[in-house]
Amino acid sequence: MDITLDKKDDQLNAILTVTLTEADYAPAVESKLKEYSKKAQIKGFRPGKVPVTLVRKMYGKGILVEEINGLLSKSVDEYIKENNLKILGEPLPVPSDVDFDNQKDYSFQFELGLLPEFELPADQSVAVDRHKVDLDENTLKETYEQLERQFGETSEPETAEAGDYISGKLKKAGEEGEGRVVLLPTNKLKNDADKFVGVKADDVVTFDLKNAFDGDTAAISNFSGLSKEEVEGVEGEYTLTVGKVQRSVPAEFNQDLFDKVFGKDIVTSKEDFDEKVRSTVQENYDRESDNLVNRQIIDKMLESTTIEIPKEFFKKWLLRANEGKLTPEQIEEHYEDYEKELKWSLIRNKVVEAQELKVSNEEIVDRTMQKILGQFNMEMTPELEESVRGFADNFLRQENGKNYVNEYEAILAEKVLENLRGKVVVNDNPITAEDFRNQNAG
Repeated sequence: MDITLDKKDDQLNAILTVTLTEADYAPAVESKLKEYSKKAQIKGFRPGKVPVTLVRKMYGKGILVEEINGLLSKSVDEYIKENNLKILGEPLPVPSDVDFDNQKDYSFQFELGLLPEFELPADQSVAVDRHKVDLDENTLKETYEQLERQFGETSEPETAEAGDYISGKLKKAGEEGEGRVVLLPTNKLKNDADKFVGVKADDVVTFDLKNAFDGDTAAISNFSGLSKEEVEGVEGEYTLTVGKVQRSVPAEFNQDLFDKVFGKDIVTSKEDFDEKVRSTVQENYDRESDNLVNRQIIDKMLESTTIEIPKEFFKKWLLRANEGKLTPEQIEEHYEDYEKELKWSLIRNKVVEAQELKVSNEEIVDRTMQKILGQFNMEMTPELEESVRGFADNFLRQENGKNYVNEYEAILAEKVLENLRGKVVVNDNPITAEDFRNQNAG
């Protein structure tokens, strides 16, 4: 057997050639033929007495192809490992005409996509911005209004009064189609609120969307579902076809509400409730701010790390690996996203290797237990621990271990970002919660 590697000028593509002689595969083929002759059941011959020549005639070509494919797969894998080749995906066979009936020696070629060595940016050379969110009174007021409505009593009166919520379909006046489903909080309207008093199902209200919210782009975006860019172009009249009217009797701030929001007896006074609401809302904003930082870190690391990718090979490999699921046109259209995903996985793997990051079984189980407790809005107690651990173990075994792998990958990804966060400059920018929402709307 002879294996040679021919790298192209760009050092990103190569052809691996494997040459086999009869001596490389014949012993294995003969051994397999003898096995078949002992086990074969052919009419006219006693079991174990079928001549090898007959077995060769009937099964020889199939056995030959099977043995050569196995030998090729093993030898290519070993060559890649022994020569420490960093390849993209897997080797792609080069189509060729092989005459298994008459040839004795064979030559097979494989295309390889090679991944070059690369360096991560120097520590502290990359900077990202973190929004330090400060809760403003308007945000807290909206939170309490939301809680009052969510846990209050809701009815569906026939006609609307001031302050009701109206669900329906919104579209620009004169446009084709039904429009998009929306929920209008009439108490948020700055102008034209009287147009919605007295309306009922199937009524069509024509109003100036921009004027109704007094030009507040964030409020228009929250109501309409339009992006910030789309809201900038909102002009003229819109129509709302009324679906139904919803009226809410606000919930009272008592122990019953405290238990519904945070769990049985977690808070027992209005003061504790106010503090818990504030801290929970703050935690949510801090978490969202951290998520934005993580996305920035990924983007900045991709911008600042030079990794040459064998593009044409990558496209071929994507097509083969997703056979029947992706077309060449789809790969071309989304190629930039595929390349970013590949580059980020290479950066992530380099960090894992360099920092020797690991995830323990206990970390996976603990994370799953916390998620289960979160779903039921409960806190861990000694009495609960055993049963919650049982739920977690059961969940992680499901889907043939896929859930376990997903949790492992999620924790590892967090550790990579946490590690990188210590190597970049993070600039804190104070911002109110309202401005933060407006900035990230759409």
